[in-house]
Amino acid sequence: MKKALSVFLSLLLLVCPALAGQESDAVSSASTVYYFDGISGDELMDAINSYSGFYAIASVNADGTPNIAFFVYGMVKLEETYYVQLGLSPNQTTLNIDGGSELMAMYGMNPVAFPYASVGARMYLSKVTDEETLTALSAFSPAGYTPLYYEVTRTVPMG
Repeated sequence: MKKALSVFLSLLLLVCPALAGQESDAVSSASTVYYFDGISGDELMDAINSYSGFYAIASVNADGTPNIAFFVYGMVKLEETYYVQLGLSPNQTTLNIDGGSELMAMYGMNPVAFPYASVGARMYLSKVTDEETLTALSAFSPAGYTPLYYEVTRTVPMG
């Protein structure tokens, strides 16, 4: 019995470093089953711009730990593409953005049938860097306000 246990532990020690070297993609592997209803397109934009509901932006800190920030953001549509409009004062999220972190936004509609948000969306975001697009989007910015713009590349249900 001791010999079998020793062999098993030895094999486990050989396998562990190989498993530790594998990287996982948390974005594509997280929440592949959706329990709540999702919204997208103009319906999502109108809900977000109603400034009622639950808003969050997720980023990754420099040390790899998650960061979630609550703040209200807006959404605009340019041609057939939707953009999240972020107005941020310097904080951990802006440090993460400057460090190249990917962002994900979450919006949950105010509850109607449940005591908690059950309809909403998670949005995969890509920072807009194209000057022509930024110039066109600046028409949606209030005077004296320079938000960050992120293209919504994919929308999935809230959870």
